[in-house]
Amino acid sequence: MSETLLAIEDLVVTYGAGEESNVALDRVSLRVRVGEFTAIVGESGSGKTTLANAVLGLLPESAQVEANVLALDGRSTIGLTERQWSDIRGSIVGLIPQDPGASLNPVRTIGAQLAEVFELAKLKLSKSEIRRRSIELLEQVEIDNPERRLRQYPFELSGGMRQRVLIAIAFGLNPKLLVADEPTSALDVTVQSQVLRVLDRLVEEHGTTVLFVTHDIGVATDHASRIVVMREGRIIEDGDVESIVTVPQSDYTKTLVGRIREVAPTRIPDVRFTTTDATDVSLDDVIRVADLAKEYRIDRRHKHRAVDGVSFAVRRGETLAIVGESGSGKSTIAKMIIGLTAPSEGAVEVLGKDIAALGQRERRRHWKDIQFVYQNPDSALDPRWSVHDIVNEPLASFNVGDTELRRKRIADALDSVNLPTTALTKYAAELSGGQRQRVAIARALVVRPEIILFDEPLSALDVITQDQIVALLMDLQREQALTYLFISHDLSVVRRISHRVAVMRAGRLVEIGEIESVFENPTAAYTRNLIDAIPGGRFKRSALLTA
Repeated sequence: MSETLLAIEDLVVTYGAGEESNVALDRVSLRVRVGEFTAIVGESGSGKTTLANAVLGLLPESAQVEANVLALDGRSTIGLTERQWSDIRGSIVGLIPQDPGASLNPVRTIGAQLAEVFELAKLKLSKSEIRRRSIELLEQVEIDNPERRLRQYPFELSGGMRQRVLIAIAFGLNPKLLVADEPTSALDVTVQSQVLRVLDRLVEEHGTTVLFVTHDIGVATDHASRIVVMREGRIIEDGDVESIVTVPQSDYTKTLVGRIREVAPTRIPDVRFTTTDATDVSLDDVIRVADLAKEYRIDRRHKHRAVDGVSFAVRRGETLAIVGESGSGKSTIAKMIIGLTAPSEGAVEVLGKDIAALGQRERRRHWKDIQFVYQNPDSALDPRWSVHDIVNEPLASFNVGDTELRRKRIADALDSVNLPTTALTKYAAELSGGQRQRVAIARALVVRPEIILFDEPLSALDVITQDQIVALLMDLQREQALTYLFISHDLSVVRRISHRVAVMRAGRLVEIGEIESVFENPTAAYTRNLIDAIPGGRFKRSALLTA
């Protein structure tokens, strides 16, 4: 049997005291052997990140930690000082954090942040040696022109490149254990696949042991050798990947594994908009986009064409998904449709109105009919406002009704998204990720719009919460005859919620069609690459799932 690198026995992490106490981890026991790739899977609040932070010694001071055993490489980490931890982090255990936007210093160059790895380790290296090693690290994570990248700042790199820089930093001192906390959750499927391929190769070359935290069971099955399923602070299932996928023991694990089956090529759920009387719904186009283009000036000589000659229409009561990798022009199109960005060429018509021709007052009225739900509710919801204030904001902004009407509208909106009225007095920080996104949806619904634009609304949510929000959106569409423009890089979600899909690449529309035909018979090679990159491919096409 391989040597144990990480040993945890009866780990309990608690916040608060007495009746206000919250048990984040409840007697968790885990052993990770040298060379093992272990994925920790579970929904938001399951304790995954708390467990990772306990391993790294990064729990906040408010956390009360108890354990019979908590050891790395044979050394107990219970009660270590920050100085003692500094000898362990980087060399024994490294971290790939979730968000490169928050983890990389925006005012320091990539070279300076890579050099910091060696400087903090107090290695006696010359500046030229540090530079040489930094270049080697960027080459290992397959970043082109590494010499030039050292001089650049994080904002000058794509999301996938920034994530690779974090991987390079984590491998700087060649740690024995690598903790990866949702390292690709914000990336589109193709970039995610590329980044994880780089990680797999480095892990194999260095013989690194991995503790991989993720809410995506498909990613876990594609890359891990072992899966640990957590829920409500406890480990409810632990086993090799094949046994977890083929014979899951708990109902919760069966639900997670069911997500892999759902994206298999033969499974296409019917989510088409229906009513009891087909004549109740008009299939006229509520959005028309014709030869749409958007250019941004880079400097005096160069321009970047973010959107180039795009045309499509969205019918009343349907969901059109726009998919594509980062930088494909998806969000730029949404901003032009809602009127936040003016097109350089072409026309946008919404509900029969030419958006470019609208004056300021008419455009405000337009925003009442077409609402926007952003990707990250954490940044979209004001942390200083209660839920009541957040949902009331559009009503006040559009001067809708009196106090009594607004009270009823707010209550109806919360009821529509299955939130209790007791949530009205809460603040965003007191809600779960799924609840915060429901509040964002309620804010969009409260003014009774005809169209809602969703910009990556589920990317930060675990799969169980994603399922709940998808079911909610489909119910709302049926009940209120809503039209959705759904921007996403998650094709498994797109397949469940959309009637049609438009595929974007480098500003151009490469394919558009009914969801069934595009997924079953894509005409563009790029579309096929997107479909093949959906996580869970290791098992979804195997006899294990089709039997």
